[in-house]
Amino acid sequence: MSSAPTTLEVRAPAEQTEGTRSQLLRWLKQPGEAVSENEPLIEIETDKVTVEVAAPGSGVLSEILKHEQDEIAPGELLGRITSAAAERVPAPAAQVPAPAAPPPTPAAPAGGQLSPAVRRLLREHGLQSTQVRGSGPAGRIMVEDVLQAAAAGARPAPAAGLPAPPPPAPAANGVRRVPHTAVRRRIAEHMVQSLLHSAPHVTTVFEADLAAVLADRARRKAAAAQAGVALTLTAYFVQATVAAIRAVPEANSRWTEEALELYEPIHVGIATAVEGTGLVVPVLRDAQARDLIETARGLEELVRRAREGKLTPADVRGGTFTISNHGVSGSLLAAPIIINQPQAAILGIGKLEQRAVVLGEGTAVQIVARPRCYVTLTLDHRVMDGHQANRFMQTFVDTLTGWGS
Repeated sequence: MSSAPTTLEVRAPAEQTEGTRSQLLRWLKQPGEAVSENEPLIEIETDKVTVEVAAPGSGVLSEILKHEQDEIAPGELLGRITSAAAERVPAPAAQVPAPAAPPPTPAAPAGGQLSPAVRRLLREHGLQSTQVRGSGPAGRIMVEDVLQAAAAGARPAPAAGLPAPPPPAPAANGVRRVPHTAVRRRIAEHMVQSLLHSAPHVTTVFEADLAAVLADRARRKAAAAQAGVALTLTAYFVQATVAAIRAVPEANSRWTEEALELYEPIHVGIATAVEGTGLVVPVLRDAQARDLIETARGLEELVRRAREGKLTPADVRGGTFTISNHGVSGSLLAAPIIINQPQAAILGIGKLEQRAVVLGEGTAVQIVARPRCYVTLTLDHRVMDGHQANRFMQTFVDTLTGWGS
């Protein structure tokens, strides 16, 4: 007797950030190939993160409904798996000789079976699998393992006794083409949509004095180290942002055609550059309920996971306000910084440097060096007028300038 085969549906993840578009990047199996339960089956890419969809059960991939580069919706049916029918065969009357032992299978590549995503990343970064230490089951090499190895500066090594391969020849006419990745294409589309089709952008610029913040961080250094926390300036910027949003709640909102929706929780997205991927924005949730140390701890964890390629869709979902600390890479001023739709504003932090400042009045005037940086607020002008934006920035700057007083 045999039981009828069952069909399992393969669906896109149901959870997705509003306004985020997903694209089926690649199938890791083809119709007719066997799959095992929880085996990576599909790669899906958004303008936020790349995620793998695992097989919901074991069987044979019988049907593909959405193909590579297709746009997909949350929960959409992508394909089907047919489970193998279980058969019960009566015992034979006579003994049947055991089949000959199958020939030994060839050794698996270093780190176990490599997924197409891992092979692609190895090619893009010029690495061999032997240079990457796998963290998956049975030492399997995962996507984040390749990203970590690339970030650590691993370089390909020629096989023993063989010369190093020659560098690739330049393209014709001195032009080298680098195809867009799906992430880069999504970022570009999102930026154009935000700036040209969604919100009228306006930017206001202030300057912040961080002497009080630096002094406070020096005082807290030992206690923060004892707590195992790196107390970064971004933690202070988040805390000052909370104070500014309390003064101007419209900065923590979303414009709709019917009404302005103001959010009570403050979920701050932190724009983070990830080498080889682009810009991602992990979200620090409930910033209004955190003290400085808790804020620093949360930021440290988010940034670490972003740079290790371990963010999940939940980590980049639901932000209500965004901070872009572009000054860490040397930028003095960036305007406008494109608003992260559907949010209403984005805060930019420029490079901190010593600047000559005139203090005092009359005969008491003096020129001193002060640690200062430019800060910008780019806003959706449908949501806020200039006086509201300036009040937000004045509160933000005053909070930093008067820290601890």
